[in-house]
Amino acid sequence: MKVAELKRMEQGGKMMEEFVQEFRRAAKESGYERKLLVEELKMGINVMICQRLMEAEQQQDSIEQWYDCSIILDRNWRKNKRKEERLREQRDNEAPAPRVNNEVLRQQMP
Repeated sequence: MKVAELKRMEQGGKMMEEFVQEFRRAAKESGYERKLLVEELKMGINVMICQRLMEAEQQQDSIEQWYDCSIILDRNWRKNKRKEERLREQRDNEAPAPRVNNEVLRQQMP
């Protein structure tokens, strides 16, 4: 039964586009509409995305709006994560500045 499949679905590490495609397929045959679909989607998507959607200034009314907004949030989150990783790698690969030992400098000064 598609309702049981819908209830078991979780985004996990999948990109939101992939999860939404799977969710749509199961939703078509579930008999669920509107609010029930939104509630099941909320249960399946990652907590951070759900929380951001729930806190959004403009609330999503339709399941299509939930799909669209969750995909955008997921893309932005992944883009920012890649950027943070690149910056971290750059910092880690940079040679540390040589430390200056002030005592040695004082001894070497005339």
